[in-house]
Amino acid sequence: MRTPTKLRPRTKPPGERRDELMNAALRLFLKQGVATTTIEQITSGAEVAKGTFYLYFSSKEDLLAALGDRFGKKLLEGIKAAIDKMPKNDWKGKLSAWARAAVTVYLDSIREHDVVFYGSRPAKREGLVDNIIVDHLFELLEAGIAVGAWTVEEPRVTAVFLFTGLHGAVDASQTNGKRINRTQLADIVEQLCLRSVGPTID
Repeated sequence: MRTPTKLRPRTKPPGERRDELMNAALRLFLKQGVATTTIEQITSGAEVAKGTFYLYFSSKEDLLAALGDRFGKKLLEGIKAAIDKMPKNDWKGKLSAWARAAVTVYLDSIREHDVVFYGSRPAKREGLVDNIIVDHLFELLEAGIAVGAWTVEEPRVTAVFLFTGLHGAVDASQTNGKRINRTQLADIVEQLCLRSVGPTID
């Protein structure tokens, strides 16, 4: 008896289709820039009809915002994974892990970061002070304060300061002519983070 052929689904789950559009767009943005990439090229790269684009995004700018959100989540996942390896009460280790993981993930994805956040529009001030990375660092600082691991008078401001400092340090390492290797850069960012909270309990 012949085994019935399993038919492939004609439609894909919405989340998968959305990701395919985002991935196609990112490939094109990296190759030819944001401004010159058209929605038709994005849908062609994702092998869908042009109308499908508008089921998920209202515009190319909307898609860019979604790519920015996805980048932030990827960065946060890398940071959380590094922190989770630290012993529960090793607060210095957790903050060090935050710094080193942030540098590593940022550098590994720097072309993606730059095309998504700087590719077609100036960076918005709000993005540097109100995002999931700042929120997570703020929560880490507050948790350390609660157990007496360090003293930080303004944990939200400190979190913003460290996040924007991270960006500045990575940017400086890539544009000052003599590039700083990632290990040295991670060491610098780690020390700045630790100094910002004062003496820590080991």
